[in-house]
Amino acid sequence: MTIRVMLVDDQVLLRTGFRMVLAAQPDMEVVAEAGNGVEALEVLRTTSVDVVLMDVRMPKLDGVEATRRICADAEPPKVLILTTFDLDEYAFSGLKAGASGFMLKDVPPGELLTAIRAVHSGDAVVAPSTTRRLLDRFAPMLPRSGKQPEHKELERLTEREREVMVLVAQGLSNGEIASRLVLSEATVKTHVGRILTKLGLRDRVQVVVLAYETGLVRAGGHG
Repeated sequence: MTIRVMLVDDQVLLRTGFRMVLAAQPDMEVVAEAGNGVEALEVLRTTSVDVVLMDVRMPKLDGVEATRRICADAEPPKVLILTTFDLDEYAFSGLKAGASGFMLKDVPPGELLTAIRAVHSGDAVVAPSTTRRLLDRFAPMLPRSGKQPEHKELERLTEREREVMVLVAQGLSNGEIASRLVLSEATVKTHVGRILTKLGLRDRVQVVVLAYETGLVRAGGHG
């Protein structure tokens, strides 16, 4: 199956570079490009796309708002936010808007390709340790609800599911979680699936964001 990719960035040279990398892959095809969020939304009305590589800072409509609107659709493509080396706060906003993860703009080609394939497969495990570092930095900006920061949704989870959620939020893979909790990887995958279903979340990235928002995990990655 060919992964249909859309490039959204106001820098033509950057899009050209990404397009050359993706064009060399037998399982990927760049089917559309856009220079800002407005153009991206217009193109997506008529073009079938699996994964969108979304820049953040663009004229007319930035990548965060474009991501929010894209992910509001019934069957949206996956969105990967492209951010600067500085890990700016916009990347966190992009995750909250529904992006499945983010990559640095200077990411090695191999890592970018791996991320696109992972997101397309529904795994949405895109540099979880990097996601954690980003959240650690911007966790102080998250809303807190007084002395009881945890959301009611978390009460739906079993004790084991909460354990798994904390480890997901700390950036561990299913294999690492399985090793830590002495479970099979298949069992961990089942737990993650139940967490997503019970909390109405789309993927692991949203699990990480909610874990920080509710105080289940605090800055520094500790539960």
